[in-house]
Amino acid sequence: MTKKKKVQSFWMWVIGSVTLRLILVYFPRNLNLSSRPEVSTPLTSLRRLAEGYWLKRSSMSPYAGSMYHGSPLLLTLLGPLTVTRIEGQPDQLLCSLVFVIADVISAILIRAAGKSLQAAYSSSLKVLGLHQLSENSEVLPSGDFAALVYLWNPFTIVACVGLSTSAIENLVVVLSLYGACKRLASLAAFGWVLATHLSLYPAILIIPLILLLGYGPDAPPRKLFQQRINLEVDNSSSSASSHLEEEVKDQSRVLKVFAWRPVVHFLIWILLWSSYVLVLCGIYIQKHGGLQELFKRTYGFILTIPDLSPNMGVLWYFFAEVFDFFRSFFLIVFHGNILLMIMPLALRLNHRPCFLAFVYIVISSLLKSYPSVGDSALYIGLLGLFSYELKDIPFSFLLFAGYVGVSLLSPVMHNLWIWRGTGNANFYYATGIAYALLQVHYVYPSSLNVQI
Repeated sequence: MTKKKKVQSFWMWVIGSVTLRLILVYFPRNLNLSSRPEVSTPLTSLRRLAEGYWLKRSSMSPYAGSMYHGSPLLLTLLGPLTVTRIEGQPDQLLCSLVFVIADVISAILIRAAGKSLQAAYSSSLKVLGLHQLSENSEVLPSGDFAALVYLWNPFTIVACVGLSTSAIENLVVVLSLYGACKRLASLAAFGWVLATHLSLYPAILIIPLILLLGYGPDAPPRKLFQQRINLEVDNSSSSASSHLEEEVKDQSRVLKVFAWRPVVHFLIWILLWSSYVLVLCGIYIQKHGGLQELFKRTYGFILTIPDLSPNMGVLWYFFAEVFDFFRSFFLIVFHGNILLMIMPLALRLNHRPCFLAFVYIVISSLLKSYPSVGDSALYIGLLGLFSYELKDIPFSFLLFAGYVGVSLLSPVMHNLWIWRGTGNANFYYATGIAYALLQVHYVYPSSLNVQI
């Protein structure tokens, strides 16, 4: 297939995904996805956002009544669309179109980031004299593959049709990764600041973003070097093979030169964008408690987990059962667990900052207070960027079957518990535990049994 035909094929798949979303968006009441706890959480529910906007229009604090816990900037962007109606069309059509556009832009940015990764691979291999190995390695077009996986992932479609604001959160996360891959410090900082402002957990992505800006996109997969060694070891002695291996390692170290200038620019832009966001938020809610009220109702809500309504995570059931005396201790344990894994993974994967960002996103999706399928949609899409490295992942069929099983059993168990009364909370919580176990497989690179 020629390059032109590949591009045409890619855009045909994109148009097909957009068409499917528009069809599903036009019949939202038949699907009733916006009420599903797997899709909408207290932080991503558009219904709660509409309530917060109504309170603001009534000259009240948007955080009154503990209904809305999102960003004032998101309220400014999507709030007017929740009250604007098009005659003869679904009520939330305009908001749905925003989410569709956000998904398409995210896919385009993922594709561009994938091309940057492939260009970095090729450039590094040419410097090392391994360009022939790169041509014969059958590296997949990871950018196109990852973009289509993100667009056609059922979790992405469900989050979009279910009116979850996770599409906006995913967009700014991908924007920060794209900016770092292109070494655009201002764009990377803008995406990181907005992503952290919207959901807090992307704050840990500052480490892979700094590594991306300093070292550039990921180094070539060590699989390629191992293939060269294996090919030449067969025709050489053991001493020559060890010498060849040391030579390849020395050559790979030469490429790792850290550039401080884009990192310094990145940190300066973070200060500028953070100040700008805080000023806008302060102006928006200056009559309703100011920034102190904002931090309490958003970040405080995320960290203290006061809302124990069921979701796809594992924290709601645990804190519903734990004694209040131990609540603060376990809050520190669960949130500290994320922080404890940051540095070991950064040391292990410093040569693969994009893959490190992917692992961090999986960790936050696993341990965040109010997860949804929109979080899984992001890391499953990014997984396509590493299709070559992870094509030998063990238990791939088991993982696929597990995701299908959880997706089907979760609404069934919720129905048995809430509506039919023939089950209990353990039925639904079991699907959440299974869902968490599936994600654990991505967190530790050693469990993937691949060379990265």
